[in-house]
Amino acid sequence: MLELNPTAKNIQQSEIRIMSVECEKVRGINLAQGICDTDVPAPVLRAAKAAMDAGRNQYVRLDGIAELRRAIAKKLKHYNGITADPDSEVIVTNGSTGAFHSAISSLLSPGDEAIVFEPYYGYHVNMLQTAGVKCVYVQFAPPEWSYSFDALERTITPKTRVIILNSPANPSGKVFSHAELEHIAALAIKHDLFVFTDEIYEYFLFDGHTHISIATFPGMRERTITISGFSKTFSITGWRIGYAACAKKWASAMAYFHDLTYICAPSPFQFGVTAGLEELDDQFYSDLCAEYLVKRDLLCGTLREVGLTPYVPQGSYYVLADSSMLPGTNSKQRAMALLEKTGVASVPGESFYHDSGKDQLRFCFAKKVPDLEEACGRLMKLRVVVIR
Repeated sequence: MLELNPTAKNIQQSEIRIMSVECEKVRGINLAQGICDTDVPAPVLRAAKAAMDAGRNQYVRLDGIAELRRAIAKKLKHYNGITADPDSEVIVTNGSTGAFHSAISSLLSPGDEAIVFEPYYGYHVNMLQTAGVKCVYVQFAPPEWSYSFDALERTITPKTRVIILNSPANPSGKVFSHAELEHIAALAIKHDLFVFTDEIYEYFLFDGHTHISIATFPGMRERTITISGFSKTFSITGWRIGYAACAKKWASAMAYFHDLTYICAPSPFQFGVTAGLEELDDQFYSDLCAEYLVKRDLLCGTLREVGLTPYVPQGSYYVLADSSMLPGTNSKQRAMALLEKTGVASVPGESFYHDSGKDQLRFCFAKKVPDLEEACGRLMKLRVVVIR
C-alpha cells in the first residue's frame, strides 16, 4: 500500500503559516509571520531590476556570484570580525534556511544528536528531525532567557555532534552574551562539536546589547558554520538570499548539497543584495535598529496594558507574551481566541517548545508603523473585553 514515509507522517505544517491562513480568513492583521513588509532599500530594488533588464536571469555559480561573495566577505570582516575567503569560504544560499539545510546535509548523519535551546525556531528542529538527527533541548528561563551552564554540559553525550545557536533569537529575542558564547565555545572544543549559528537578526539589537559571532572565539573558526542573510535587514523575505561562511573543507561540501537542492539562489536578486551591501553604510543599520526599537516599545507597551505581559526582547523583531489571561487550555486555543476577539494573529507558544509554551504567544513587530498602530488599537479592545 502506498503511504507517506515515517518522517513525513510526523512533520506538521508550521503554526506560523496556519495562523497566517486563519488571519486571511477574517481579514485580520498578521503579527504571526515574520513577513517584514517594510520598504526595500532603493539601491537593492534598483540593482535587482537592472539585473533583470540586462538579462541576468540564468543560473550562476553554485556558490553565488563573485560580486556578492566579495561583498559578504567584506561585511563579515567589518561587522562580525570574521575573515573569510570569498572564493572558497562563502556560499550564497537560498535564504538562511538553505544554508542551514545544506549544513545539516553535509555535516550531520542520522542518529547524531543536536543541542537546541528552547524556545526554538521550528524550522531548525524540523529540518534536523527530517535528517534523522535527534534534538536534545536546553530551556531558557524568562524573562531574561537565561540558562544553566551545567544543564547545557549535561546534555552532551557521545552522539552529540552540534550545538545550534540563534542570536538574536527567534522567538525569544535573546542575545547571547560574551560569557555565554565563551562557555559554549569551550564546550564545543572540549567535546569536538560543530556549532551552527543562525545570525539572521544580527542588526536588530536593543538596550545596549551587541552582536558577537562565536566564530571569532579562539579555536572556533574551523568548527563554526556562520549563517545569515538579507531577508530581514533589506525587507526581502520573498527573495531568498542568504549565505554561509565556514572553513573551505566544509564549504565545498555544503555548496554541493545546496546545488542538489536549489541549483542556485535567484540570480538577479543576488545583484540587488550586492548593491545593498556596497551602497548602504553603517547609518542605515543604526537607523534600522532605532526604527525597530520604537516598534518594539509600542507593541510591548500595548501588550502590557491589555494584560498580555511581554518578555521584552533584547534583539530580533519578535516578542513572546504571557497569554494565560485568554480563554483556552493551550496556546493554540488562546491564539484563536485572540484572533476572534481582536482580528490580530499571533503564533501559539507551543510551536517553539517540545513540551511547553502553552501560556505563551509570539507577536512580530516587523510591520509598517500605521499597520502596527492599527494592530495595537485592535489589541486595546481586548482590554475592554477583559474588564467587562
